[in-house]
Amino acid sequence: MKSLNYFKKVAIAAIGLFAVNIQANNLKITGTSVDTSAGTVTFNIQWDNSWRTNIAPANYDAVWVFLKYQDCADKLWKHANLSVTSSDHSTASPLKIDAVTDGKGVFVYRSAIGGGNISSTSVTLKMNVAAANYENYNFKVFGVEMVNIPQGSFWIGDTTNAGFGISPTYNYQVTAENSNITTSSLGTGNSAPSTFPKGFKSFYSMKYEITQEQYVEFLNTLTYGQQARRSVANPDSATGTFAFADASRNGIKIKVPGSNASTPAVYGCDLTAGDFDDLNDGQNIAMGYQSWSDFTAYLDWSALRPMSELEFEKITRGPLASVAGEYAWGTTSLTYVVPGGILNSGLANEGYNSVTNGRANYEKLSGYVPVSLGGATKVGFTATGSSGRTSASAAYYGAMEMSGNVHEFTVNTKTGGSTFTGVLGDGELSNIAATDGDSNQLNWPDNTGVIFRGGGFEGASGYSGDNSLSLRISDRTQGAPTASTSRGPSYGGRGVR
Repeated sequence: MKSLNYFKKVAIAAIGLFAVNIQANNLKITGTSVDTSAGTVTFNIQWDNSWRTNIAPANYDAVWVFLKYQDCADKLWKHANLSVTSSDHSTASPLKIDAVTDGKGVFVYRSAIGGGNISSTSVTLKMNVAAANYENYNFKVFGVEMVNIPQGSFWIGDTTNAGFGISPTYNYQVTAENSNITTSSLGTGNSAPSTFPKGFKSFYSMKYEITQEQYVEFLNTLTYGQQARRSVANPDSATGTFAFADASRNGIKIKVPGSNASTPAVYGCDLTAGDFDDLNDGQNIAMGYQSWSDFTAYLDWSALRPMSELEFEKITRGPLASVAGEYAWGTTSLTYVVPGGILNSGLANEGYNSVTNGRANYEKLSGYVPVSLGGATKVGFTATGSSGRTSASAAYYGAMEMSGNVHEFTVNTKTGGSTFTGVLGDGELSNIAATDGDSNQLNWPDNTGVIFRGGGFEGASGYSGDNSLSLRISDRTQGAPTASTSRGPSYGGRGVR
């Protein structure tokens, strides 16, 4: 696999009476307009370092595009359904558009084998909003970079003592999607019924972990009550109040306070105190401090879903045989991140001052004192234009930070999670008072069905300890959040579809 230059993963264009183009480093959505009579939205899309290949890893990158609309009467943001017929949408070479059966968005990707930057290309999407009055709506167009995970067999577990988190060790090959994987293959207390998402069939994974800018854009479409549940500080707190914590490189703050328990706040990124949303305000840094409830709300809102822990291993390892103790880049090479090694801190091109195989952001102690970064990095921070898979610390199919940075929420194969069937988010959240702002997907588990995979920037103990073992692909020793509302500095992850 030729590694790519992995950078930013979200772009948003908001349009009302006039167009406002919000650009991201790697993905840009600009020039948005709406044809109210035709019920279509048109915009230009571009991103860098795109690929489609028929040799290993035989996949492609894509952008998951979805729309939100706001009725000027009630000011509430809702999810805009799109046509489920691909031919109702249009674009130009070198792109194509795939509609999805639930109409919650579309995938935009290369139409033919090739690689390189996608220059600005026009896209027109046909909306399907019931009883639409498009003239009275504002719209926001969102794009999230994804990687395709092709259908095929893969291995879970390896031959280390951790194996699949059980003893004796197991190394099991998943060869079908609708099979029933029993305790004899997964270990005592584990099972994967026929409906559990196993990762055999093709699906898409977010290329990067959810970032702080993505979470800000999510917050800014919620009601006051929903914002209160999805952050720590009250939405009516003063301008400049940290929404979560002044720690671990989290820079989300209240930009404009909400009021009267009804007018929602406006949030922004302000890692380097001063003006909001400057170029060095950490927009691309992975989002920590998420609870399971926060995480699933974001995924439901974006019409994605949580991944299973079996899918986590498919994304990282691909079809290759297990390597004992391997990390997401397929080897046992590992080097931690030190604060002084970070270049262009907080900027969209944040990176590291030296290239080495297996660079990852995890916690390392010396005399009980942390010598590692102590916070999240920009997503894709290890990759350069010339790095390979190991030097970019990339997973097999091109996803980044599958080992290290933030601990990734996944659905486990134990009693609490094994009934999960992979139901997708519908773009809407609960508006019932007791659960306002929560995911409304009843089939998604609570925290008892969750296990952290991939390790993160915290978790070491001892005089000179580190948490490097938790970064291994098959490690299952990291446990789960103590409650669905438990937030930790390194709790985060990514969605799939």
